[in-house]
Amino acid sequence: MQLIDGKSLSKKVQDAVKSDIEILKAEQGMVPGLAVVIVGDDPASHAYVGMKEKACKNVGVYSIAHKMPDTITQDEIIEIITMMNNNPHIHGILVQLPLPPHIDTTKILEVINPRKDVDGFHAYNVGRMVSNLESFVACTPLGVMKMFEEYNIELEGKDVVVVGASNIVGKPMASLLLNANATVTVTHIYTKDLKAHTSKADIVIVGVGVPNLIKEEMIKEGAIVIDIGINRLEDGRLVGDVDFDAVSKKCSYITPVPGGVGPMTIGMLLQNTLISAQAFAKEKQQLNEGN
Repeated sequence: MQLIDGKSLSKKVQDAVKSDIEILKAEQGMVPGLAVVIVGDDPASHAYVGMKEKACKNVGVYSIAHKMPDTITQDEIIEIITMMNNNPHIHGILVQLPLPPHIDTTKILEVINPRKDVDGFHAYNVGRMVSNLESFVACTPLGVMKMFEEYNIELEGKDVVVVGASNIVGKPMASLLLNANATVTVTHIYTKDLKAHTSKADIVIVGVGVPNLIKEEMIKEGAIVIDIGINRLEDGRLVGDVDFDAVSKKCSYITPVPGGVGPMTIGMLLQNTLISAQAFAKEKQQLNEGN
């Protein structure tokens, strides 16, 4: 069994981003900018935003967090996003989910300029991703694909089961795997017999937020297991959706929690922000050369 070390891979990604930012700054005088919109007092969301801010600082991304009370109106959030869309120093806009119940999440996400949608949630980017066209891709599934690439895990022709069908993880994950020519089964809360699917899979990817959902008997010998879930137990421990101690004995590769997929999400967010800034810099240069 080999551990897939997301922490060290994320550092490798972030080091490359930092180097490219220095080049962008020297050649174009541009510093990538990321704006984060967070509504309410959810401790997990605030902790995650704090990690993003720290990572931005480490690689040289200018970041600003718009922290708003959960009483804010939808129109007020839209006004702030529109302001960020029009701000030439901001190249990435991220709305921290979940939003309060009185806010229409879809409407908020679709206000973001698709060119600044570094979270890859806008319908424009989702559509292009499904069509296997260049686009911003949701950071967590993108991070998983980066892991497969780093560890030379071949996806073509593999039987892959994705457990969870969320717009943020499950659906984009399935689309990326299909684009890589894997045979993909997506399971969810209405799936009748989860074990019947996972026990035959070459690769199992799970992200539903249920501690220890995937047991040893649900995984075949030599399978690859990617655990996207992160759950805090009553005793304070962080665990994934996989019974790691038991399942890891049967795997060829497995991601730990913490230290697996989580760090990759932030690494890919920074990479997406850099890509956006580079695109804006290229456009600016072409405009200048045309004048």
